[in-house]
Amino acid sequence: MLLRPAAEHLPASATSLDMGASGTLPAAWVRTWAAAGSAPVLFDATSAAARPDSIGSTASPSDGWTSAEALEAATRRAAGRLWQLGAAPGDRVVWSCRPSLDAVVAALAVLRAGLVLVPANPDYRARELGHVVADVRPAVAVIDEPARAAWASAAAIAPLAVAGPDLDGRAAAGELPGGLLDVASPSDPALIGYTSGTTGAPKGAVLTHGNLLAGVGSLVAAWRWEDGDRLVHALPLFHAHGLCVGLFGTLLAGASAVLLGRFDPQAVVDACGRHHATLFFGVPTMYHRLAGAPGADVLGRLRLAVSGSAPLPPALHRRVSELTGCVVLERYGLTETLMNTSNPVDGERRPGTVGFPLPGVEVRLARSGSGSGREGEGEGEGEGEGEGEGVAAEIFVRGPNVSGGYWERPAADAGRPAGGWFATGDLGAVDTAGYLRILGRSKELVISGGFNVYPAEVEDVLGAHPAVREVAVTGTPSDEWGEVVTAWVVPSDGGGSPDLGRVLQRFAAERLAPYKCPRIVRFLPALPRTALGKVQRAELR
Repeated sequence: MLLRPAAEHLPASATSLDMGASGTLPAAWVRTWAAAGSAPVLFDATSAAARPDSIGSTASPSDGWTSAEALEAATRRAAGRLWQLGAAPGDRVVWSCRPSLDAVVAALAVLRAGLVLVPANPDYRARELGHVVADVRPAVAVIDEPARAAWASAAAIAPLAVAGPDLDGRAAAGELPGGLLDVASPSDPALIGYTSGTTGAPKGAVLTHGNLLAGVGSLVAAWRWEDGDRLVHALPLFHAHGLCVGLFGTLLAGASAVLLGRFDPQAVVDACGRHHATLFFGVPTMYHRLAGAPGADVLGRLRLAVSGSAPLPPALHRRVSELTGCVVLERYGLTETLMNTSNPVDGERRPGTVGFPLPGVEVRLARSGSGSGREGEGEGEGEGEGEGEGVAAEIFVRGPNVSGGYWERPAADAGRPAGGWFATGDLGAVDTAGYLRILGRSKELVISGGFNVYPAEVEDVLGAHPAVREVAVTGTPSDEWGEVVTAWVVPSDGGGSPDLGRVLQRFAAERLAPYKCPRIVRFLPALPRTALGKVQRAELR
């Protein structure tokens, strides 16, 4: 089966897109800010929460908001402060902050100053943060908590200036260094995003300015992002979802965003109403909690609600739609590539799928040993070409959004297939309507009795049972079968019993071939997840 063509994402009036070859995000932002003037851009609810008079629906549009011209001036000053701290173009800046206006200004200033932004999870402990600092050897670390600042200093193997997100309130002395602001080229490194480390120590994917503009610009076009849109932003900023999609996309579109700082379902509902929001981006766990929140029908007024970072179970997709009137759009991306595919804004948003390639992105599916995988391009190359309906195969992507390699990891880069195709490590299949379905990571495949079992398929079946709140499927080693399918279930009522286990096994047996049915059912109060909601299957095995 063929995936639908990327052109279906674009309105009929669209003729061509500059997918990052001749520009950068900072340069585009500055042009947008100059045209927008005093228009509101960012509302920092993390500080405004202490001023109720600035939040309510009776407040004037400027109350609590930072305007486009004020954001331009603040990021220009912050760029000067980074230079004062000793950073030079091309130097890395580790940025480990919780969402706030100061943190956003610092991150944008890094890019405007020609430096390389290295986001780090603010929940990292000493060992995890130390790995990033030692690996990239930053000139500056922007950190919002004293303990983490001390950990960064201790891990540094090169001179390191450490500052808070306000960059210690330094005032740039005199004129800013000439010729250094907003002059990075599309080929210059802009961001190093660290992977989750499921195959060893995390490694940093180097994204250029061209990669960022291509990835973000593709979303702005496909999702019909306009300057009148307003995003309720409750995602962490250290991850590509919250930073590149949510924040950078808002700024490129000339739109505005409400920074909540953290996710709380009632705060999201309230912010959507009070700020007349049109957009919300979240992860499946957020939608699960929003579906039961009082007043959640406000989501039905949004122009677009997007889910990503982890698969959205079809049952949850339908539940959110039924309870709120909001048909969630699911998309698919990676740290190394930003976004690759998306369900359409105009057209069917199919539960359990991630749509089809975004503008400028090529996607192909190649089965192991087919001759079109890691060893070369072979048959089936080209945008949106798969190898048959329902056939599981590894997903490869190519385009201007794809990272050129990992930071100082030549061995990892050498494993890339020829022709610019990036092996995602994800397994997928194309349905009869030309939509891509993610079946899981290739390393998560369960092989039982010689048969391949894709966790996502079993999870979708079990997740439809009313007694199941959440479920993850892994393999348990077996002398007889190699592996046996194991279901880790979070019951809806918080309980769990052998009787329920047998009920779920019978439920699966009515809907799945015998080799796919779970032989073991275990109950948990919650599934182990990353900060972005991905199930940590290694902790379940």
